[in-house]
Amino acid sequence: MKHLIRTTLALALTASALPALADSTTPVGKWKTIDDKTHEVKSIVEITENGGLLEGKVLQVLKSDHGPHPKCTECSGERKDKPIEGMTIMWGLKKDGDEWSGGQILDPAKGKIYKVTIKLEDGGKKLDVHGYIGFSLIGRSQEWVRAE
Repeated sequence: MKHLIRTTLALALTASALPALADSTTPVGKWKTIDDKTHEVKSIVEITENGGLLEGKVLQVLKSDHGPHPKCTECSGERKDKPIEGMTIMWGLKKDGDEWSGGQILDPAKGKIYKVTIKLEDGGKKLDVHGYIGFSLIGRSQEWVRAE
């Protein structure tokens, strides 16, 4: 009986550790977005995979110049004046070596869409998010931190 309990406990502990191991090799999961100027946490974004492509959706806005539950007033088209919470802001990323690229990212504060590459850092605890127009050498990066 003791052996059965130990085996069950060992399996449960192993199963609970598996998601943590998978998290370090993929950006799939929840991330705290960090403002590159103020270094404050601005929102929580969840990255998911669908058919080999990554996309990111804003789950919660934590800090905004436009109060709680801001809308995308600077956006155009179907996103115009829609709530930022629940909005897909990153899409179309494919694995390319040790990074994901080929996608786009929306900056809701400016209503602009940029090309984007993302790369895991610090053993999967951080994500370098680099948005750019034209060449990837020109642009701006943000560091996102994995939400526990």
